[in-house]
Amino acid sequence: MKTIRDHAKGGALTETTFLVLLAVYQPNHGYGIMQFIDNETNGRVVLGAGTLYGALNTLVKKKWIRLVDSERDNKKKTYVITAIGREKAEEELKRMKAVLKLAASIVKGDGK
Repeated sequence: MKTIRDHAKGGALTETTFLVLLAVYQPNHGYGIMQFIDNETNGRVVLGAGTLYGALNTLVKKKWIRLVDSERDNKKKTYVITAIGREKAEEELKRMKAVLKLAASIVKGDGK
């Protein structure tokens, strides 16, 4: 099984991890997460079920997301981000803003 290599050396999350965290800021189930990512990336990122459920299992183990208690009749597992997951998403947003600022300054010719 492939593991998610988040925060390895550079501190960056994988795109899959970041998108899944964003998708569960509100409670969401697997298919809903897949739809959210597909819609919000305009089809650029389409997760297969294996990739998604591998990511979900890893994020639950890391305690970045948790299962929401759901009705017994509902077979869909619903996930929501945890406080730790929010911290990780906020750190990633801050890191991405810094990278974007650097890239914009270089591309525009305002480099250091």
